[in-house]
Amino acid sequence: MKLSQVLIKPILTEKANAQQEKLRKYAFRVDRKANKLEIKKAIEEFYGVSVVEVNTSVVPGKNKARYTKTGFIQGMKGAYKKALVTVAEGESIDLYSNI
Repeated sequence: MKLSQVLIKPILTEKANAQQEKLRKYAFRVDRKANKLEIKKAIEEFYGVSVVEVNTSVVPGKNKARYTKTGFIQGMKGAYKKALVTVAEGESIDLYSNI
């Protein structure tokens, strides 16, 4: 798998921001087929930091339903893989520079 296809986007939530400040952990949405070694290599190449640890989890899809004029619509949000990356002491990733 190409390294440009491994990382999809960073996860920017309140919980993720708190982990960035306190624990130096950054959350990313990654490709479902990517393993920890590929994720580590991609982060080090794109952001220029040294990665200490990579934790991954697959977030399951959720059922969604709404009632509209045409009737009751049911669907499901897709599952995705999330990676929590811990960087070395004294290093950081600036996720807001490209916004």
